[in-house]
Amino acid sequence: MSATSKRLSPQDLMFLYGETPSSMMHVASLLPFTPPADSPASYLRQMFEDTRHLEVVSPWNLKLSHPRMLYRPDQSWVVDDKFDIDYHVRRSALASPGDERELGILVSRLHSHPVDFTRPPWELHFIEGLEGGRFAIYMKIHHSLVDGYTGTKILERSMSTDPTRRNQPLFFNVGPPTKPRNGGPPPSRNPIMSLLGGVVDGTKSVLNVGKALYNTQIRSDEEYGHITNSLQAPHSILNGHISRNRRFATQVYPLERLKAIGSKHGATVNDVSLAIIGGGLRSFLAELGQLPEKPLVAFLPVNIRPKDDVGGGNAVGTILVTMGTDIADPVERLTAITASTKASKAQLKAMSATEILAYSAALLAPSALQITSAMTGITAPLPFTFNLCVSNVPGPRETLYLNGSRLEAAYPVSIPMHGMALNITLHGYADMLNFGFIGCRDALPHLQRLAVYTGDALDELEKLA
Repeated sequence: MSATSKRLSPQDLMFLYGETPSSMMHVASLLPFTPPADSPASYLRQMFEDTRHLEVVSPWNLKLSHPRMLYRPDQSWVVDDKFDIDYHVRRSALASPGDERELGILVSRLHSHPVDFTRPPWELHFIEGLEGGRFAIYMKIHHSLVDGYTGTKILERSMSTDPTRRNQPLFFNVGPPTKPRNGGPPPSRNPIMSLLGGVVDGTKSVLNVGKALYNTQIRSDEEYGHITNSLQAPHSILNGHISRNRRFATQVYPLERLKAIGSKHGATVNDVSLAIIGGGLRSFLAELGQLPEKPLVAFLPVNIRPKDDVGGGNAVGTILVTMGTDIADPVERLTAITASTKASKAQLKAMSATEILAYSAALLAPSALQITSAMTGITAPLPFTFNLCVSNVPGPRETLYLNGSRLEAAYPVSIPMHGMALNITLHGYADMLNFGFIGCRDALPHLQRLAVYTGDALDELEKLA
């Protein structure tokens, strides 16, 4: 292997293996800004032009060693010696004055197109024409290159808490800290075996993972009765075949509202978020006549990266959690979800990072049948593992500025795939929690209503709590 190349980890390879024309494995952020009051008419154009003179640093200058053969196990990241900044950084515009609905439609369309693997797999779009003289940045990155946690840290480093600062670099001019990643599984030619077996190389690890799987999949006594296993999810319209077309919607809530509810019920902000999403899904699916009797199940990615490690790539474990969609009472729903998350997270605390990776891979292994069924259209009565994904990415607690422009919010845009037509990601920023809903436009009509119903669920929970 060349000294300038870097082998993809087993988890990074899995995002390449999951890439299809309909299930595209890129993630994105939508970042709306308010420019400084004294900005000239040429402010945004000048910032766009300035990008052409910025140095592009790793990992943003890396492309795949074999871009036309994604499924090769020996894929590496190599420097693109013909990097073309004009391809990656683009301008888009709404018919002025553009509102939030028009912005959401544009993002839906941009997210419906795959990245070009013959180049570094990312794009950045300056979007002008928002009402009030505002603008937005949409940045799209393939998940094999950078995970959400690392991307958020780089985003923070590319902005400032000082509104008077100018001449700031954009994220592709800012790499992650050079501190090497601690721990993690070694590369392998077979990523599935690395996740399931190669990382568990000692008797103690085998016993720890085996015990956790037994507690999750078999036991139903004491606190283990609250753990969601791999065979509990009901069949739903969220789990069919998807098209490449996307629909994107957003919500934003003050963190204090969620914290106040959580403090009264011994729940975390994430638990409260899951409860209002569950309430929103209950209303949304009932309106479509598609609400299952059994509760929907979400898989929750869990960051297992050491606190001082933001070196790129993916280091994520998984738990399965009930969404309480079978429970009409909002407080009872929150109680059920809180019990589910606490029991599942307790499992992870007893394991090392490599053991968590092996446990997570085994936990999600039955979903291969679910995904295959969605891709092929064969509707055999197979057990389902999950119905949707809900992620929570911690963000900066201070207000950030880019060349004097105030970042208003940070909306995550994630990945729907065959067998999972809905993906919801939460991103904390300042004193707000931003929700990004991304789904298949054809499988889930009127997705914007789900965002509205989530707000209704929060209001209802707040009153009863």
